[in-house]
Amino acid sequence: MSQNKNALIRYKTIDKCLQNRYRQWTLEDLIECCSEALFEYEGRENSISKRTIQMDIQLMRSEKLGYNAPIVVYDKKFYKYEDDEFTITDIPLTETDMNVLTETVSMLKQFKDFSLFSDVSDILQRLEDKIYSEKSHTRPVIYLDKNEGLKGLHYLDEVYQAIIKKVALVITYKSFKSREENKFHFHPFILKEFNNRWFLVGKKKGSQPITNLALDRIIAIDYDFNVPYLEQDFDADLYYKNVIGVTVNSGLQPRKIELWIDEINAPYVLTKPLHPTQRLIKQNDDGTIIVHLLVIPNYEMERLLLGFGCGIEILKPEGLRNRMKKNLQMALEKYKE
Repeated sequence: MSQNKNALIRYKTIDKCLQNRYRQWTLEDLIECCSEALFEYEGRENSISKRTIQMDIQLMRSEKLGYNAPIVVYDKKFYKYEDDEFTITDIPLTETDMNVLTETVSMLKQFKDFSLFSDVSDILQRLEDKIYSEKSHTRPVIYLDKNEGLKGLHYLDEVYQAIIKKVALVITYKSFKSREENKFHFHPFILKEFNNRWFLVGKKKGSQPITNLALDRIIAIDYDFNVPYLEQDFDADLYYKNVIGVTVNSGLQPRKIELWIDEINAPYVLTKPLHPTQRLIKQNDDGTIIVHLLVIPNYEMERLLLGFGCGIEILKPEGLRNRMKKNLQMALEKYKE
C-alpha cells in the first residue's frame, strides 16, 4: 500500500477517534487505533511511531490538507476536537473539487436514461445542488430529512467495513428496556435505515433468530478476528417484504389488513402507499377509500396507523382493530379534565 494511502487511513482513523466524545484519547490510543486500521486494510502488522502520529496531527491542524482540524490537548495528555461537531469528512469543497465534480456530474447525466443509472438520478441532483450552492455561496435548495442529534452515526463506516469484510463484532449494547449494558458477539449482515434511525441487522449465534440493533443504543464496537464469521445467504428484500419498518416478528405470517381512509388522507395514501402490497379495493363517492395491505403486524405499523388519528379506521382483522381502539381510548383519557 502506498504511503499516501497509509496516511489517509491514519487521518480518517484519528478523525473517527476524536469524534467519539465518550472516551479520552491519548497519543498511545491513537497509535493503537491507527495500527489496527492499517492491519485491517493490509492484513499485516504496521509499525507506527509516535513521531508519525504527531506529524499527522500537525498536518490535520494545518491548511496544507485543507482540514484545519481544531485538535487540542487537555490535561497535558488527552486529544480532542475543540469543536464537538467537527469532522474532516465535512470540510468545504475547494474550487478544484467543484470543477472536477461539475465535470463528473455533467458526464454522468449523459447516461441518465440508461436503466443502470436510474437509481442514482436523485444522488446526482443532490450533488449538483451542493456544487451550485458552494459556487454561488447560496443556500442549497434540496433538503433531506435528517436527525442531527442522532447518536451512533459515527459507527456507520466501521460497521459497513465489518459487513463487507465479513468480520465478527463484539458489541456493547444497552437497549431502552435494559438497566445494564450487555456485551456480546454479533455477525452483521446489513445496515438498514428507517424513520431517520439506523439499524444493524444480523445474528448473535447461528442458532438464534435475526436481530435488529439500533446504532444509537450501541455503546462500543470491537472486532474479534478469532471468531469465524457466520456465513448466511441473507436476502434483505425477501426478509422485509411483508413488514413496515425493521421489526420482523418471526413465526407470524402476513395478514390482510383492511383500512378505511377518509377523503382528506385518501390522496396521500394513494400517491404514497403505506406499503408496496397496498391495493385499492373501493373508491367511494364521498372521496373515502378502502385499501388492503398484506403485512406482518408490528410496532412500526401500529405507530404509522395511529399517526393518522381520526383519518383512518382499521376494519380488519378484529384483533388489530380492538388493539388500536384501546390505544386511542387511552390517548383520549390523557386529554380529559
